[in-house]
Amino acid sequence: MTTNLSFPITLKHILSSLATLVLITLYFITRTGFSPSSSSIQPPDNNTLRISNSSTVQSQESAKCSKIPPSLADALIHYASSNVTPQQTHSEISVTKKVLVKKSPCNFLVFGLGHDSFMWSTLNYGGRTIFLEENESWIRQIAEKFPSLESYHVQYNTKVRDAAALMAVAKEREECRSVSTDLRVSACELALKGLPEVVYETEWDLIMVDAPTGFHEEAPGRMTALYTAGMIARRRKDGGETTDVFVHDVDRKVEDEFSMAFLCRDYMTEQEGRLRHFTVPSHRNYGISGGKLCP
Repeated sequence: MTTNLSFPITLKHILSSLATLVLITLYFITRTGFSPSSSSIQPPDNNTLRISNSSTVQSQESAKCSKIPPSLADALIHYASSNVTPQQTHSEISVTKKVLVKKSPCNFLVFGLGHDSFMWSTLNYGGRTIFLEENESWIRQIAEKFPSLESYHVQYNTKVRDAAALMAVAKEREECRSVSTDLRVSACELALKGLPEVVYETEWDLIMVDAPTGFHEEAPGRMTALYTAGMIARRRKDGGETTDVFVHDVDRKVEDEFSMAFLCRDYMTEQEGRLRHFTVPSHRNYGISGGKLCP
């Protein structure tokens, strides 16, 4: 996820749409009560509400009024008043938002940290959203603005220029196709082994790959992030569940080729603009061979 700012012509429309996304989330939380963290919402007031209409006076008992959780209120105010827009377009954001509406509160792993991070964390209200970022100074900047976000610094040892060699290695080496091997000790060069323990120990419902930088030959590429995201999904223990994986910037060669190779063309369910959505099943209980990553 890059830190470049984008100022499209339809800025006011996008800001309004972002505020609408948050309002939708608020609606589901306050009306359907789906969040297990509802204990953080203040209990309704049991005062009787009296409504006067002409000569008729009606009373409503148990009228309810729930307060907006502070984090949601902060997000609404931030995106309604900010002149900095997220990197993804409204249509691209909507793809992930649809899944979050169904699955949140859930576990959401994001490769990248940016101006849209507060939005993702808020849309997953009550769940756990963590961000993996390559730039330590950028983590500090974002933390000053949004101290509630959970982010970790990670290092990438490959460059965009290494993509072809890494793809060749992945096709030749059996260990790169093994789902049974713990990523922390994998012999495959594409496996990210130095991530925080929480990444390996959590069952992730959603994963988004929008980092590392990847926009020039000497920049850290997303090859290892895409491979690792696919293997995390395949290693999921609760085999009856699938993992939704989103990849941004698929107009670029690395993101295009590696997402199709390691998240699988047959698992792709949607593409909107530069965002692809894959639904990856667990390979533990599906009877899928450890030597075959794609159907």
